[in-house]
Amino acid sequence: MDKSDERPTPNESHLTGENQSTIVDENSAEETTDASTNEEVPTVLQSELTAKMTEIQELNDKYLRLAAEFENYKRRAQRDQSETVRFANEKLLKDLLPTIDNLERALQCSQEKSDTEGLREGVELTYKQFLDTLEKVGVKQVTSAGEPFDPAKHQAVGQVESSTVAENFVVDEYQKGYFLQDRILRPAMVTVAKTASTDDPSVSQGEESHEQHMEGEQE
Repeated sequence: MDKSDERPTPNESHLTGENQSTIVDENSAEETTDASTNEEVPTVLQSELTAKMTEIQELNDKYLRLAAEFENYKRRAQRDQSETVRFANEKLLKDLLPTIDNLERALQCSQEKSDTEGLREGVELTYKQFLDTLEKVGVKQVTSAGEPFDPAKHQAVGQVESSTVAENFVVDEYQKGYFLQDRILRPAMVTVAKTASTDDPSVSQGEESHEQHMEGEQE
């Protein structure tokens, strides 16, 4: 066959050009779409990143405010605690001031007058007022004389033979004891009775000495 026969006809040449033009247009459109998409992706990411950064900044500011408030609260709590410790006994001391006032008046009275009976009465009233003040804060005296010996609230400093006081009972009290609420603040110092020996002459002497001591306290 002759080579001239292989050349495309005018219609075929026209179709081929149109196809090529269409392919080029399609490729151009795809490239434009891809380029547009590639431009949109960074914009979206940038917006999300900006939003997250703003959120982080807000959370950080909130944390800093809370931390500052908590630090202020700690300082206030420490200051209040310190004030409480410093002035914990304020009410008790205020209640004790009238007792001091009465003692001062009694001392002044003793200097101005020789009335010992009036001085004694003033001291007794002051003593009673002092006990009343202690009772307001939960301090009470331990009952001792004539009571069974109790090591939880009594401290024995000796034993005395007695025919009038039962064995292991408190005969005499040398120093008063005190409770603070239901806890022993100081035990009472006492002497405790033991069974008397009938043939021991020291028994009557011990009882006589005890009776004299009790009479002296009453006077």
